[in-house]
Amino acid sequence: MRNQRSYSLEFKRQVVEELLSGVSRPAQLCRRHNIVSSLLYHWKMQYSRGKFNNEPTEEGALRDRIEKLERLVGRLTLENEFLKRGLQLSLNQSPRNGRLSPHSGTSSGTSGEGAD
Repeated sequence: MRNQRSYSLEFKRQVVEELLSGVSRPAQLCRRHNIVSSLLYHWKMQYSRGKFNNEPTEEGALRDRIEKLERLVGRLTLENEFLKRGLQLSLNQSPRNGRLSPHSGTSSGTSGEGAD
């Protein structure tokens, strides 16, 4: 089983800023720091959103906002579907055979039939 390495925010920020500055190419950075390219690009995305104690870029901030709104739309859609199903179930439940329950309304025991 492999041990998972952890990197400080400062290290991540330095690597991404070096990438963005154009001083080093991605492959060079990956070899020098012994990291995979997908991790480097993941850090780059996090950097653009301001996750490394830096000011987020406009694009990153907008992407963050879009993701939050998409999650909200998804949650509201699920709630809406749940409420629709509940309403449909309550409308489909009708009284049994159209009869009143035995304890409501008229009594049939003393109707006066056959009292002669």
